[in-house]
Amino acid sequence: MSVKHPIIAITGSSGAGTTTVKKAFEGIFRRGQISSAVVEGDSFHRFNRKEMKEAVVKADAEGRDLSHFGPDANVFKELENLFRDYSNDGAGKRRYYLHNDEEAAPYKQEPGTFTEWADLPENTDLLFYEGLHGGVSDDAEGIDVSRYVDLLIGVVPSVNLEWIQKIHRDVHERGYSTEAVVHTILRRMPDYVNYIVPQFTKTHINFQRVPLVDTSNPFIARDIPTADESMVVIRFNRYRDQDYNYLLNMIHGSFMARPNSLVIPGGKMGFAMEVIFRPIIARMMEDKRKALLGG
Repeated sequence: MSVKHPIIAITGSSGAGTTTVKKAFEGIFRRGQISSAVVEGDSFHRFNRKEMKEAVVKADAEGRDLSHFGPDANVFKELENLFRDYSNDGAGKRRYYLHNDEEAAPYKQEPGTFTEWADLPENTDLLFYEGLHGGVSDDAEGIDVSRYVDLLIGVVPSVNLEWIQKIHRDVHERGYSTEAVVHTILRRMPDYVNYIVPQFTKTHINFQRVPLVDTSNPFIARDIPTADESMVVIRFNRYRDQDYNYLLNMIHGSFMARPNSLVIPGGKMGFAMEVIFRPIIARMMEDKRKALLGG
């Protein structure tokens, strides 16, 4: 962790609401005139899209599980090195994973490939990471990314909701069969349990989206529960010294479930994040300013 070069990491599986978090922070940074070095978790995958498909086929043939959740399909060491270097001196290297034609066109590359590694922009106020592994650890390799993170935020849906979103996306948008998607879910489960779930015990603030409609059989669900059909449980760990009365008054329909757990309507998540994180980021920037002046 670093006062002079702070790192904010959003960690969570796709469909959990990480995009909402990212937009909330973009608003906070814009209004606070804060410059951020943005890092996407997909850029630390080990394989490009074609290579990953080939690696999965090989792993299946050998009876191994391989998924983007685990260490075999990612370069955790490079991610830890980036966080360490930025924490030390505000520098480091990043690359981009080009998801589609629109992202790939400026680089004249095929979608599903990586750009070259390049230096982060100079003199940024903080590093902002959004992806699957902002707090990941791998004991076998002596890796603990979370040790360098100043604000670690977890964003996770209930498991059945996560499955519903993946099934709908892969079947209706990507043309996979339901059977193929179920196979992928099962293949990813060991890595999910061992490398994704443990991160949420380390998060400083955690957001969990819980649907209010029946999701008991995600494999036959016809619709994805909307934000208005959900509640979000916000658990405060490191930042427990909140003015909860203020939050309850600001966020209509919210209530306290436990002394450190606030429950809000799903549609209020973006607003809640701005209310909660704006003062935290302001204090972070003030501490940075004082440290730089004193250093």
